[in-house]
Amino acid sequence: MSTFRIEKRIGVRASSERIWAVIADLPGWDRWNPLETQVEGRIGFGGALTLTETIAELGERRTTLAVREWQPEAQLILVEKRGWLFNAVRYYEIEQLDAQSCIASNGFIFSGFRGEGFHDKHKRVLRGACEAVAEALKAEAEAG
Repeated sequence: MSTFRIEKRIGVRASSERIWAVIADLPGWDRWNPLETQVEGRIGFGGALTLTETIAELGERRTTLAVREWQPEAQLILVEKRGWLFNAVRYYEIEQLDAQSCIASNGFIFSGFRGEGFHDKHKRVLRGACEAVAEALKAEAEAG
């Protein structure tokens, strides 16, 4: 099965611990995240996040994503099955370069026949959403 990825990587002058603290503070996403707000749930084994996703040109929707994998100070991977032929992965990753410097990534991975079509149709706006989240995460982590 083919997968289609949209990702934004950005340098952040903060520790992986600080960036993870921003990501793990689910109620705090309303303060910094322009894409995903009203986040409820639990990061952990068997966990899920319910959130409101607002993407320009695609509108607003309330959705629940299962926590597939997580590693404090390194990654959060969320999965949503959008139907028989459409799966979506939403992820955040942190790569520590030194004590106060990291690369933070966020993105989407789509798979399935409908996932390919969704990616092809909306990749420009999804790329913009990832860029906005990256800039906002950077600003929030560096402010702390």
